[in-house]
Amino acid sequence: MTRSYLTGAARRAEAERLAPLYRDGAKIREIAAATGWSYGGARKLLLLAGVTLRQRGGEPRPMPAPGSSGGAR
Repeated sequence: MTRSYLTGAARRAEAERLAPLYRDGAKIREIAAATGWSYGGARKLLLLAGVTLRQRGGEPRPMPAPGSSGGAR
């Protein structure tokens, strides 16, 4: 699906519509697929909405406690 170029208030409104999806845990690729935006377009809209993007690869794993057997094998 090809989207028309949004400007001004319409662009801001679309950015505000996508922001809660990302804040609720959706990935940029999921948002893009669900809304018809490209990955780059969805990402730019999220940044426009002031969203702080998560690091790639998801949330970091907690470090094992010292002395536990949670280390490499």
